[in-house]
Amino acid sequence: MANETILIIEDEADIRELIRYNLAREGYKIAECVSGEEAVVYLKKTLPGLILLDLMLPGVDGYAFCRALRADERTKAIPVIMVTARDEDADIVAGLEVGADDYVTKPFSARILSARVRAVLRRRASEPADKRDVLVRGMIEIDRTHHQVRIEGESVELTLSEFKTLDLLMRRPGVVFSRYQIVDAVHGADYPVTDRSVDVQIVGLRRKLGRASECIETVRGVGYRMRMG
Repeated sequence: MANETILIIEDEADIRELIRYNLAREGYKIAECVSGEEAVVYLKKTLPGLILLDLMLPGVDGYAFCRALRADERTKAIPVIMVTARDEDADIVAGLEVGADDYVTKPFSARILSARVRAVLRRRASEPADKRDVLVRGMIEIDRTHHQVRIEGESVELTLSEFKTLDLLMRRPGVVFSRYQIVDAVHGADYPVTDRSVDVQIVGLRRKLGRASECIETVRGVGYRMRMG
């Protein structure tokens, strides 16, 4: 689960530095915001793999931020670990009730925080992909509920067939789908489409995905797959 982007929302620079240093050493990509308002702007463009959220932020506090995160279809599935000096039972319960996946109190052990991050990401990864409304693979974000695709936050217009093809590949990264399997998944069994038409469709899809097109790999003589990682 290294290569995941971890968003740190924390207004204290020394704590951000401590977290960034330790998680970057484990291979995670790190993004930082100093307030909930700044994080809202970031999330409009990019969905991270996990958020580390301080509660006592300037402006919107961590509870309100997490509540809004869970109320938004686009961000509701992002795992959240609250990292805060508030260590009363009532604070922890309140954090979990607004949607936090875990709660770490300050001062904290960097090793324990890293272990908590790994555990939450493992739980998220074990959730069946076909149950999720929003998926992110590299630069590509696909939203089934709203039938939208974004590349680094920018909307991309796809045809229904292109959307279904991308959805199929993204939900099972690393799995090679033959051209006939793609036709069956997109159009239904016995649909009168040649395997050549799938190649043409993939060409069009890659063109619309731009730099993100490299995520779709051709397996010579077999078909296509979404690249892992």
